[in-house]
Amino acid sequence: MTDTMRKVKRALIGPAVIAAALMLFFTAGAAGAAQAPLAPAFSAVGVDGKAVSSRQLAGKAYIVNFFASWCPPCRAEIPDMVALQNEYKAKGFTFVGVAVNENDESIKGFMKSNGISYPVVMADQKLIGAYGRYVEGGIRSIPTSFVVNRSGRIVQIVSGARSKAVLEKMILDALKPVKAVK
Repeated sequence: MTDTMRKVKRALIGPAVIAAALMLFFTAGAAGAAQAPLAPAFSAVGVDGKAVSSRQLAGKAYIVNFFASWCPPCRAEIPDMVALQNEYKAKGFTFVGVAVNENDESIKGFMKSNGISYPVVMADQKLIGAYGRYVEGGIRSIPTSFVVNRSGRIVQIVSGARSKAVLEKMILDALKPVKAVK
């Protein structure tokens, strides 16, 4: 194995282990969901000019997806996300895209060409920091998604692209009613 391959392997294994541990921690069932951390409060203006905030999302399940139009894994999961947004919007779910290292014009064109109908905001250090505090070392790769249940708690953090079936399971889990812990 070459030095470069070893470096790449080390760079990928650490974040993968951390992501797996976080997934186990945050998906510990209904009681675990009640103990999961509250999603950070945020307010931003979407690239379409409409306000997007955690206050507007109160009572809904949502997935905050940090992505970029130039990122191949991000591009691969967008069609599934668009289809799932269309399927679950009426049931109280939405994606919130957070465009990383983009400009307004390029992301608007990307949204139009991919049929993205969910809100997309431009990433800034405040938003990256607010969500990044839940990931050891911060958000270091994209796509990174934060699954927030109807109670406003982060119940899952996922680094890397996921299949439509996995995304749908994440949505269904986030839409489940959370039982109060006595």
